[in-house]
Amino acid sequence: MLEALKAAVCQANLSLPGYGLVTLTWGNASAVWREEGLVVIKPSGVDYGSMKPEDMVVVDMEGRIVEGVLRPSSDLATHLELYRSFPRIGGVVHTHSTYATSFAQAEREIPCYGTTHADHFHGAVPCTRALTQTEIETGYELNTGKVIVETFRQKNLDALEMPAVLVSKHGPFTWGMDVSNAVENSVVLEAVAQTAWLTEGLAPQVQPAPGYLLEKHYSRKHGPNAYYGQK
Repeated sequence: MLEALKAAVCQANLSLPGYGLVTLTWGNASAVWREEGLVVIKPSGVDYGSMKPEDMVVVDMEGRIVEGVLRPSSDLATHLELYRSFPRIGGVVHTHSTYATSFAQAEREIPCYGTTHADHFHGAVPCTRALTQTEIETGYELNTGKVIVETFRQKNLDALEMPAVLVSKHGPFTWGMDVSNAVENSVVLEAVAQTAWLTEGLAPQVQPAPGYLLEKHYSRKHGPNAYYGQK
């Protein structure tokens, strides 16, 4: 079942250590098959070195296992909440990459200081509020997804224009049109987090890039008037 999607999800997971986004087993990637309401996700705690497509776990949108002998990622409920709430996304990635996680632990958004950021993210990458003790003790992973969705609704953010978020005291989640795109967004997120950290070190009083520069660079790559790259 879903052999091509399992292969894509496996490859996405295997790429994370190569990009320096994952230490040990600290990360996971998934993809959704909207037509049948099924999600393919990495198994929990499996070493990347031995992971194979057949190890991927297929679940329905309620988290019930449809195919697979291993337990799905412990972050499954977060992934499912994102798929339910952001119907245009096709893949989700979670890592504990160093610089993005540092901003998350500091409970800070990542400001848009320049064009590298603006090419990919339409504004500052948001950070959620902290989960309450009750939210952590009752449905932690589900409530992690809910606080991400809450943040996007409060800030009136489009999930495809801002395909990344920092979860307070936790780490980053990214998503995209498919799982490969979600991985790409994780790579870019870590790069802009590192660049922002270095920029603040060089210029502690630095201000975000002006809105007109952000809009110009974002619109060059995204939307109906995009002209970056080839048709």
